[in-house]
Amino acid sequence: MDTIAPRFARCEAARNAGAFVLGVLSSLETKNCWTMAELSGHATPDKLQHLLSRAKWDADDIRDDLRAMVVDAFAERDAVLVIDETGDLKKGDKTVGVQRQYSGTAGRIENCQVAVFLSYASSKGHALIDRALYLPKSWTDDRARCAEADVPDDVGFATKPELATTLIERALDAGVSAQWVTGDEVYGADPDLRKTLHDRQVGYVLAVRRDTVVPTDGGPMRVDALADMVSEAAWQTMSAGAGAKGDRLYSWAWLTTREDPGTGECSVLIRRNDDTGELAFYRCYSPHPVPLATLVRVAGRRWTVEECFQSSKGLTGLDQHQVRTWTSWHRWTILVMLAHAFLAVVTAAQRTREHPNPALIRLSVNEFRRLFVALVLTPLHAIGHRLLDWSVWRRKHQRRAQLCHQKRRSQPQ
Repeated sequence: MDTIAPRFARCEAARNAGAFVLGVLSSLETKNCWTMAELSGHATPDKLQHLLSRAKWDADDIRDDLRAMVVDAFAERDAVLVIDETGDLKKGDKTVGVQRQYSGTAGRIENCQVAVFLSYASSKGHALIDRALYLPKSWTDDRARCAEADVPDDVGFATKPELATTLIERALDAGVSAQWVTGDEVYGADPDLRKTLHDRQVGYVLAVRRDTVVPTDGGPMRVDALADMVSEAAWQTMSAGAGAKGDRLYSWAWLTTREDPGTGECSVLIRRNDDTGELAFYRCYSPHPVPLATLVRVAGRRWTVEECFQSSKGLTGLDQHQVRTWTSWHRWTILVMLAHAFLAVVTAAQRTREHPNPALIRLSVNEFRRLFVALVLTPLHAIGHRLLDWSVWRRKHQRRAQLCHQKRRSQPQ
C-alpha cells in the first residue's frame, strides 16, 4: 500500500483502497463492497463504491506498480509471459461486456463476461500482471450501450489475440525481462500475434489445433499427419514441470518446419500422454537455437496461469465483482490482482527463508493466506465492528428496494 498510495489524489481514497485490498485478502466467503465495508468498520458501502466508480485515480498506474512488483520478485532472463482468457458468469445484460458466449471456465456457452489476462512466470513464482476486457461486437456496434457502461469512445472491437498482442507489447515496452510467450490454441492460430513476436525476437511455444497446416520439406502438412510419421525412437520422455502428484511426464517429438521468420528457427512440438495416447501440438519459434528441454519447459509454464486464475478467484475474489461499468471493472480487477500478487510474492519469499524439511510440503499461497488472515487480519479487525448498525442499515436498504419494486409492479403498463 505504501507503493501505490502516491497514485491517489486524496488520502481518503488511498485508505479506502487499503480497506479494499485487506477485504479481498480476508476469509470472507463473498467479497463485495457491502461485505468488505462491514469488515473494515465502515458504516455503509458508499466509500468502497465511490473508490471503484468516481474517485480520482488511474488503474493503469496501479497496473504499472503491480507489474514492477511481480517482475522484481520473480525476474529471470528466460521467464515466460503466459496469455489466457477466463470467463465470469453474470446475470442480466447491463454489466459491461456481458453476452451469451463460450466460457472456458464453464466449458460451454453461458451468459458471461470474458477477459484476457497476462501472467509472468519463472522458476521463482508466477502472478497476473495485466488484463484486458473483451467486448463482443454486440457491444462495440451499440455505442449507446457502451456509453451507458462508461466505455471510452475510442474503444472498438478487438479479438482476443489482438488483446493479447497489446498486453504482451505493453509488458515488453515496459522492459519486462522475458524471452518466451506461451498460450493456448486461440493464440497459436493467430498469424499476426506470431509475426509480432518474430519481429520483436521473442520466442514462443503456442498450442495449435490438430488440423493446423504447417510448411514442411514435403509441402504443407497437417500437424496430426506429422505425428503419424514420427518413429517410436524419436519420442523423448521429459517432465513439463512438477504437479500436485509429481512430475508431469510426457513423451515429446520435435520437428523443424520450413517457415521463414527472418531470423531464428520455427518448429512443431508434439506432446503425447503415454497413458491415454492423447496428443497436443505446439508451434514454436526461437530467435536462437535451443534444446528440446527448453521448449518443453516453456510449454509446461502454460499451466501457471490456470493456477493464477484458481487462486485469485478462490482467495481474492477476482470473479466476485458486482460492478457494471468499464471503469469499475478495471479498478476492481487491478486491486484484486495486486492483492493476489502480494500473496504470491510474499509466499515465494518465505519459501526461501524456511529450512528444508522433508516432512513438510513447501508453503503454498493458500496456506500463507490462511496464516495471514489468522495472525494479521483477525486481530486487526477484532475491534470496531458495527454489526448491529450494519444489520439496521442493510434492512433499511432492502426495505427501500422492496418498496421500489412493488411500486413498479403496481404501475399500469
